[in-house]
Amino acid sequence: MKKSQSFLVNIIKPLFSSSSRGSGQDGLERIAEQEQKQFQFETLVSATNNFHLSNKLGEGGFGPVFKGRLRDGREVAVKKLSQSSRQGNREFQMEAKVLARVQHRNVVNLLGYCVHGAEKLLVYEFMSNESLDKILFKSGKRGMLDWERRHGIITGIAKGLLYLHEDSHICIIHRDIKGSNILLDDKWMPKIADFGMARLFPEDQTHVNTRAAGTSGYMAPEYLMHGHLSVKADVFSFGVVVLELISGQKNSTFNQDPGSQNLLEWVYKLYKKGRCLEIMDPVLLQSAIKEEVTMCIQIGLLCTQADPQLRPTMRRVVVMLSKKPGSLDEEPTRPGYLGSRYNRRHHRPAITSSSASYSGTFGSTIDSVSPSASITTTRTGPTKLERGKYPIREWSPLK
Repeated sequence: MKKSQSFLVNIIKPLFSSSSRGSGQDGLERIAEQEQKQFQFETLVSATNNFHLSNKLGEGGFGPVFKGRLRDGREVAVKKLSQSSRQGNREFQMEAKVLARVQHRNVVNLLGYCVHGAEKLLVYEFMSNESLDKILFKSGKRGMLDWERRHGIITGIAKGLLYLHEDSHICIIHRDIKGSNILLDDKWMPKIADFGMARLFPEDQTHVNTRAAGTSGYMAPEYLMHGHLSVKADVFSFGVVVLELISGQKNSTFNQDPGSQNLLEWVYKLYKKGRCLEIMDPVLLQSAIKEEVTMCIQIGLLCTQADPQLRPTMRRVVVMLSKKPGSLDEEPTRPGYLGSRYNRRHHRPAITSSSASYSGTFGSTIDSVSPSASITTTRTGPTKLERGKYPIREWSPLK
């Protein structure tokens, strides 16, 4: 193809509508095939030295991840999905193409995929720094995270989630926001990784027929206990990560205060007493801007409120993070956690056709969770909602 023709094709590509049918849909699929890199299995075998153990970066419940180097010199992370996946090859390829269109500076870029017999692989950009949880909790490198970097990480995660929830071509609920799914590049910029537990669906729908899948200590109570999923579940998880970043304490293993069940309760108690800076990681004493720290604690508590309707949207969070410290008027109510008691006020949302939902993307790649953190609901769905709202039930903690 001549260069002029290729240039013209690149101009015409974006004009195809994702809602087209028939021949238009075929055209969209052809465009996806051109834009999305399908790697040959032999290429990935060579890049990872036959998936050698020395190149293994880690392993979740549904497959290991290997570092690789392509022939053009690019470093990549290759996720080799478990063969227990029931997802068909065509469905897998189409969903990979959908995810490949997710492009944001705070989201790990999916470079391509590979299908080879029963093998399914995803190829991501490689992050030179470790995941946030390893630096914050495991590696002895916590001192490298001064307040400026931690504040930047909080802001970057917020912007990445805002993009996934509202600014991407489809609304994406991650479902497993936690430190190990936040990767850091060589400039300490955070990137949200592992869409294995994400459910993709049109912006005006939510899922109420879904298996709760996530990590204990980060899951919103309405999702963990009742299987109700909305963008506010990600907001809750984000709030937990914020409070972990500020305190240096891990919520799931918290033991700082015998009188508190978890990190969230401890922070809330001190906040209500006007002593919230006592939670601050001692490493931050020299670098912290106390007014900013206080505001971020307030935001973290607002995000982890028991009632999902009271939690801010990620757009609101990004706005709050840009405000002058001390200018927030919102006061958080009690945080939610496993075992929280709730009043329920039932609603009868309109039921839409289940065929309208787009769900189950990479369901096979989710990390394993404890049995107590996994439930299956039998409700039908999805249901209609206004984006960012939680129409199924209104929740409020019992006083």
